[in-house]
Amino acid sequence: MKAIVQDHYGGASALTFADVARPGFGDEDVLVQVVAAGVDRGALHLMTGRPYLMRLGTGLRAPKVRVPGVSFAGRVEAVGSQVSRFAPGDEVYGAARGTYAEYVATSQSKVVPKPAELSFEEAAVVPYAAFAALQAVRQHGRVQPDERVLVVGASGAVGSIAVQVAKASGAEVTGVCGPRDQQLATSIGADSVIDYTSEDFTDGTRRFDVILDVFGRTPIRRLRRALTPRGRLVIVGGEGGRWIGGTQRQLAAMLLSPFVRQSLRAFVAKEDAETLQQMKDLIAEGKVRPLMGRTYPLVEAVDAVAALESGASSGRIVLTV
Repeated sequence: MKAIVQDHYGGASALTFADVARPGFGDEDVLVQVVAAGVDRGALHLMTGRPYLMRLGTGLRAPKVRVPGVSFAGRVEAVGSQVSRFAPGDEVYGAARGTYAEYVATSQSKVVPKPAELSFEEAAVVPYAAFAALQAVRQHGRVQPDERVLVVGASGAVGSIAVQVAKASGAEVTGVCGPRDQQLATSIGADSVIDYTSEDFTDGTRRFDVILDVFGRTPIRRLRRALTPRGRLVIVGGEGGRWIGGTQRQLAAMLLSPFVRQSLRAFVAKEDAETLQQMKDLIAEGKVRPLMGRTYPLVEAVDAVAALESGASSGRIVLTV
């Protein structure tokens, strides 16, 4: 099959277009013919092997999985002997390793039927963002109707979904993003928007019941100033140094939380069918929709990843196979 491969860690420059063997699959797996694959930060972190700490699981010197990509939408080609929920021809979306290819194999526990309301391209960009955003809002932020919610990074892949899910939960949502994306944040449901380049959203003049900090760098002490006395902070990923990334903030939050009245939490998103099904339901109800950017054919994956790295693209980038 045709695929994008990498034999060493790196960004766009590490990728090549090649012929590789079609993946095998186990008794509880599905083999999917990929129609579209999302180009996102989750895939990029695995490509670059940064922060370096993650290489303990992904491969010390080179990626264990040569084909990058973590989100996809496509049609089931074949199923394992223990799979009863899917049959060849079913349209699905989900998570896997190695989605930048004509075929991908993954556990049936990471796949659900594709939302009928979305195209394959739209569905392909949803899983990575859905896992982090939906679990942050519902499981860890426990957002309730009429609560005031601040989403830091409201225009990104995860943040834009978090804004919509929080709004669907009945919250009053404020988004934080740059000046270029103010209108975008409002268009997806943010009740108000803060431009972080000109305003300090942690100056204490505004307090929020829940803060969802998506891949941010703001120190914990400053974020706490923007929380109500018993407010809840959820750190969703993090950016930082090349060795441990944003892990230091996540650890600091969890260590401090037992000693203060505010709830300070961080988590590792679970890739599961339950989250994908919940997202599918929200999409069917018209409450969530991905923000689409440019589409590239698989052979132009280098250009797609370069666009993600540069931050030049507005909306989610997708590969078509």
